[in-house]
Amino acid sequence: MYKSDLYKGPQHNAVRNAVGWYYFTHQLLEVAGEDSTVFLDNIFVNNIAKLGVGRARYTTMLNEDGMIIDDVVVFRLEEDKYWVSTLYVSKMIKWFDAHKGESRIEYKDMTKSVDMYSVQGPKSRGLLNSFLVESVDEQKYFSIRDNKIDDVPVKISRSGFTGELGYEVYIASDKSELVETKLTECGKAFGAVRVTELEVMIMTLPSEKGYNLMCDIGGISPLEVDPNAKIDWSKEFIGKAALEKVAAEGPKRRLLGFTVEGENVHINARNWGGYGHAVMLDGEEVGRVSKFTYGYTVGTNIGYALVDLAKVKVGDKVSIHGYEATLTERIWYDAENQRPLGK
Repeated sequence: MYKSDLYKGPQHNAVRNAVGWYYFTHQLLEVAGEDSTVFLDNIFVNNIAKLGVGRARYTTMLNEDGMIIDDVVVFRLEEDKYWVSTLYVSKMIKWFDAHKGESRIEYKDMTKSVDMYSVQGPKSRGLLNSFLVESVDEQKYFSIRDNKIDDVPVKISRSGFTGELGYEVYIASDKSELVETKLTECGKAFGAVRVTELEVMIMTLPSEKGYNLMCDIGGISPLEVDPNAKIDWSKEFIGKAALEKVAAEGPKRRLLGFTVEGENVHINARNWGGYGHAVMLDGEEVGRVSKFTYGYTVGTNIGYALVDLAKVKVGDKVSIHGYEATLTERIWYDAENQRPLGK
């Protein structure tokens, strides 16, 4: 990647060191009804039934073969009302339709009626407190609360996709200009930067932290993504039988990280369309690249690759598109996860 990029680096560093904000509405499905909890608990691998009102949870959704078909954040707004944040709402609706049966639930696409602004970085809390009616000082990580900007209702989620202290502001789409005005004007006192580079939003920041996009993990097992994936084995869910077989035999592949030294390195990744470049060891293909970008905080090229565990391991030197690469764990920044906690 291009280390000397004039726009991505400064925007990336603003989030790491101060505060950056951007409009980036994930597609949003509202699910409600007396069977909503039981239904969602069967759809997703993580536990939904134990999710408290006002809390959020990351989870994957599997097909019957135990392979990931979506990864989402579930917000429990009320006892029997949820928001599911996804990038593939149309596919999700079709999946829900196919498995709804006699469940007493309703779901509707909220994407066009609700906008989301992500406010991320060490100074994000101060910036939001400068214009929200209620302070977010005591709001817990992965929670969602009602709040107001002036007299306009908003929901504030303490979460994000950057690996920093951060929040998401959900507001009716016809009122979203108010958020932009407040972030722009109040942000001046905090050195806030509007992030406009999509690659910073979805690649450079989250990749350093080891976060996934669906193009990284779609069609593979959650145990191949992370041997310690959060899966509630005590309940039934779609794909459980197939996933239990993978767990019993042990995953044969794993999504590892890799680093490549040097400037202007070009490696194709799966998220560019089609298959990424091959990972080679002694002339043999041992994996494929899923992601590749430049880590402005860690100061090197980083990527993900789905590799054959029988042939390679963390620490091995491999060749990717003619470049020497080192296989690593898939996290390069804040491995102790202190930054999202504001530490």
